[in-house]
Amino acid sequence: MTRPIRLVGLSGSLRKASVNTAVLRAAAELLPEGATLDILSIRDVPFYDGDVEAAGIPAAVTALQQAILAADGLVIASPEYNHSVPGVLKNAIDWLSRTQPKPFVGKPLAIMGASPGRLGTARMQPHLRQIFVALDADTLNKPELMIGGASQAIVDGRLTDPKIRELVGRQMAALCARIETTGGQA
Repeated sequence: MTRPIRLVGLSGSLRKASVNTAVLRAAAELLPEGATLDILSIRDVPFYDGDVEAAGIPAAVTALQQAILAADGLVIASPEYNHSVPGVLKNAIDWLSRTQPKPFVGKPLAIMGASPGRLGTARMQPHLRQIFVALDADTLNKPELMIGGASQAIVDGRLTDPKIRELVGRQMAALCARIETTGGQA
């Protein structure tokens, strides 16, 4: 790595014992040397409301926007709810899309997800990718990371499955390589 790389992560789950937040913690452990990952919370983002927006962007949204703008890249780990993106994550993305400057434009982005089901997040991730096409993010296509059977892979809040840990490390290495190649902007 030629320079330090700063990543931020968002979990699409608010649960304290979220398997997706656990995957983000594993990603932080498995980064290439010289890279860091700060996990941000979307808990305080209010429901999107145009009347609230007209009165001013909420502080929680502005704080997320500033953190994403300052980062070299973004990592999102999200569950799949009803075959799609969880409402809390979509709401946070919708709010962030209303800010200026736009935090996602050209931002290198890795998407991963964990679920107790066998398919992992195979139906949610294409929906999330489609959203980020509209927001002009530089979404990493490969390697994809859809963790099924998360309750066996994550024990006591820690990703323990060695094969999945290897995949997480490979995805983080690919994201950091993208950032080094693009300088953090596509």
